[in-house]
Amino acid sequence: MTSIYDFSAKTIDGVEQKLDAYRGKTLLVVNVASQCGFTPQYRGLEALYEKFRERGLVVLGFPCDQFGHQEPGDEAEIKNFCALNYNVQFPLFAKIEVNGANAHPLYQYLKKQARGVLGTEAIKWNFTKFLVDKDGKVVARYAPTDTPEKIEKDLAAML
Repeated sequence: MTSIYDFSAKTIDGVEQKLDAYRGKTLLVVNVASQCGFTPQYRGLEALYEKFRERGLVVLGFPCDQFGHQEPGDEAEIKNFCALNYNVQFPLFAKIEVNGANAHPLYQYLKKQARGVLGTEAIKWNFTKFLVDKDGKVVARYAPTDTPEKIEKDLAAML
């Protein structure tokens, strides 16, 4: 696999989705969780999506339960939580692992393309964000503490 477009992932509704469907779009790929201190970032992520989707932004949310058991629900519960609490309209995917032997291949790729602090690959917590340009190149990695509002300028410059 040499491009983000070579991967696929199961949507929150259980349908296999080729990421090639997002070719030509700017992507913000985020591992999300419903019971995390950073969960209110859903509001900012949705705001970015609403503001910039006409200019080619797609936010892709990947629920993950690897950090403090903060995403304990199944896909239906996650989808319901996101809709009711944050009116999430951006694409959500089935729960995945982002670290370890069972890490989703997309996240194995993202982590190699944009390393974290001190060159580490491991995702440290929920709401780590990867910015991918229109050509499918991973251009930035943001920490969970980097809010959607903080990264808006970088994102807008790419659209």
